[in-house]
Amino acid sequence: MDVGQFREALLAVMEQKKHWGWPLFTSGKVPRDRLHVHFEQEYATYVRDFPVLVGRAYVKCPIAAVRRELAENLYEEETGGLVAKRPHPELFLDYPRGLGLDVSRFEHVDLLPEARAYRDVLDELTERHGWEVAAAVTTLFIEGTEYERGEVDGRAERRPVPPLEKHPLVVHYGLPLEALSLTKAHRAVEGSHRQSAWRNVLDHVAERVRPNVVDGMKRALDAWLDYRDEVSVASGLVRP
Repeated sequence: MDVGQFREALLAVMEQKKHWGWPLFTSGKVPRDRLHVHFEQEYATYVRDFPVLVGRAYVKCPIAAVRRELAENLYEEETGGLVAKRPHPELFLDYPRGLGLDVSRFEHVDLLPEARAYRDVLDELTERHGWEVAAAVTTLFIEGTEYERGEVDGRAERRPVPPLEKHPLVVHYGLPLEALSLTKAHRAVEGSHRQSAWRNVLDHVAERVRPNVVDGMKRALDAWLDYRDEVSVASGLVRP
């Protein structure tokens, strides 16, 4: 698998990272009294511990140039010290807080079965495999979207960036703009994070390891799709 084939295999995974429930989430179809389900499961499955997941890739990696970029990502996520000025998991809680939800619920979240299975896959892929799989799954898959081709090919469609006033939580649920602190932080750093993620994986993953990375990404995708099915139904949505 040469680097071109590797890139296409990774992009093929990311282009499948879309789910039937998301258009319903973003068009206000989730009953207001079920919004907490989505936020709680997202938070406990990966948002709260995302710095830890990135840290596992960092400590395994023998390549100084890659470690530096992982360290920058980790530092921003854990502390907000470069841009957001607050840890990103804390910024996430501004969403439910701004919607008037009980944020004390986030202290002890019981994961739904498929959410637990997805988290178990993330833990396995970041703990029991090499830095290459851990870095790809965290910085490419978890942080990435179906629009990743636009991050590596200037001719491809980029991820839409609507004005904050058009954010679905603002439009459909009345979320105050000041509660979009995580959205603002992501927009400030995501360009460099996406470039860094692709550079680290494409430039530094050895050819013999590339099939393992693609397999790990596919496993993450499969677990994520099952997890999103479960959360969508638990949030009151019906598959079209």
